Amino acid sequence: MQELTHYINGAHVKGTSGRFADVYNPATGEVQARVPLATPDEVADAVEKAAIAQVEWAKVNPQRRARVMMKFGALINEHMEELAELVAREHGKTIPDAKGDVQRGLEVVEVCMGAPAMLKGEFMDSAGPGIDLTSMRQALGVVAGITPFNFPAMIPLWKMAPAIVCGNAMILKPSERVPSTALRLAELFSEAGLPDGVLQVINGDKEAVDTLLDNDTIQAVGFVGSTPIAQYIYGRAATNGKRAQCFGGAKNHMIIMPDADLDKASDALIGAGFGAAGERCMAISVAVPVGKDTADKLVAKLLPKIEALKVGPYTAGDDVDYGPVITSASLERITGLIASGVEQGATLAIDGRDFALQGYENGYFIGPTLFDDVTPDMDIYKEEIFGPVLTTVRADNYEDALKLVMDNQYGNGTAIYTADGDTARDFASRVNVGMVGINFPIPVPLSYFSFGGWKKSAFGDLNQYGPDAFKFYTKTKTVTSRWYSGIKDGAALNFKALD
Repeated sequence: MQELTHYINGAHVKGTSGRFADVYNPATGEVQARVPLATPDEVADAVEKAAIAQVEWAKVNPQRRARVMMKFGALINEHMEELAELVAREHGKTIPDAKGDVQRGLEVVEVCMGAPAMLKGEFMDSAGPGIDLTSMRQALGVVAGITPFNFPAMIPLWKMAPAIVCGNAMILKPSERVPSTALRLAELFSEAGLPDGVLQVINGDKEAVDTLLDNDTIQAVGFVGSTPIAQYIYGRAATNGKRAQCFGGAKNHMIIMPDADLDKASDALIGAGFGAAGERCMAISVAVPVGKDTADKLVAKLLPKIEALKVGPYTAGDDVDYGPVITSASLERITGLIASGVEQGATLAIDGRDFALQGYENGYFIGPTLFDDVTPDMDIYKEEIFGPVLTTVRADNYEDALKLVMDNQYGNGTAIYTADGDTARDFASRVNVGMVGINFPIPVPLSYFSFGGWKKSAFGDLNQYGPDAFKFYTKTKTVTSRWYSGIKDGAALNFKALD
């Protein structure tokens, strides 16, 4: 069995704790590797080495740092097939979906190639008599990224690329369920010319996370995961004086208006609800058709499309629609929530619990599931299912549908399908959700904008990637300068008003 490592100072380093986590193949249920779980001393050593490397890296001018990003991006493209295979093998995604995972991370790397333009400060001459003001952006120092299992490439790249191009060193702690992609990306970063120690990959569990949160050298923490953990990490990081951007769970709704193109809306719901087995924080898990006629027609269109979905391992070919969920515990939780939906009175239109795949009986597969007549008091509505389950909550009118979205505790993403521009503009203006799609099912912003939710989906003031990332990973220093021209005033013991 393969024994994985940490990646410290540009080299693979075996763990010393004697503690390991099993890395499964979700399609078969077999253990395919084990990953070491770092001790507090191992984490502290990685941080100390990163702090030494960061000093010299911050002295490298932004243009040269950007050239490392250019080479890194080229290497990701060159190794796209290999990286997608790593993602698929440990997460269970199909190969096309795994390539999308890598590609969306690569797009952030591409934006970071233009870092010099993003790192410019401001200048004003003659702000006062003979006084110039200059502001400059400087690196924070050593920062940490704690990333989830559902995007083994994309989210680590969202964290590491902006942090590093800004002149920081990063300690990346990937999910122990999918560690291999992060380790391979670290190798490619080294090959691109990143100095040893600027990127350290530490594998670990809560003990490693808490060590990072309490380490005085770590200046900022970025996290993506569940809302309870996001809130915990944000609180502990802030208490310790660190910057934190922590992104949590979601319950994303799509409103379907009576004037919507139901063929396009149903196709969008299929992709957004069942892609990646529903294991996306931007998955649409709640369809909200407005009016009985709309709801009846929508469900009628969804039924054959959902029943036609092909579920299987990534090795079965590119026509597989989605693969297994990540663990047996996830599978049990999803089936338990489906059972609760039935018990609480929802209509189970398609039941995926009996799905079986010959030769993969021990894999963590579940068939696509569709509920109708769901109400907001049901567990399948209140909880983030994070599986291939689409729920339908019928609304009598637009205002009721909008209220449903706005009253939900989460605010990551939402969408509306309509042919009416007034309705679309009203929805985009009023809804209290961070990312909004209009006739667009998964409104993840392109990489030169910023990604972030509202309410209990996000903790912190700044979003991920795009312009916000450059603000988050730098601090502003302002210099006030005055050059005397042979006239010397006496000392001033108070703030002197400008003439």
